[in-house]
Amino acid sequence: MRFGLNSVEGLKNTNLRTVFVTVALGALMLPLLRTVGLRAFSMASETYSSGTHSAAFVTCPNEQVAKDLARGMVEKKLAACVNIVPKITSVYEWQGKIEEDSEVLLMIKTRSSKVSALAEYVRSNHPYEVAEVISLPIEQGNPPYLKWLGETVPE
Repeated sequence: MRFGLNSVEGLKNTNLRTVFVTVALGALMLPLLRTVGLRAFSMASETYSSGTHSAAFVTCPNEQVAKDLARGMVEKKLAACVNIVPKITSVYEWQGKIEEDSEVLLMIKTRSSKVSALAEYVRSNHPYEVAEVISLPIEQGNPPYLKWLGETVPE
């Protein structure tokens, strides 16, 4: 097979383009790979004692009650964050009858050691005769988030 001068020049140009594209992509990928690596290292190096924090749940009759309770919990450092989930339907037995109501759900992230104080706050400020306050321990999660939760809600 015979290559002409144009064929050799074409191969050189193709090789140069390939090298240029490879170097450019590598340079662009380096920050992304560094970020991913640091996050992976951060998550792997953080330690968390299972159950140190809890997710608590409270149902409310309407959004205004939910917002008032959520704001009070965060202001009093009983919770780091409260999510307000609108328009849930609750079916339950109350005083011997099956009831169905539209409610709002609070998803509360706190320290497990604060659940009793949080329940007392809800009982004192909730319009229901028997307010729902239940909690589940957080077994694991995103270490930076759990660290923030712990810093936001002191012991």
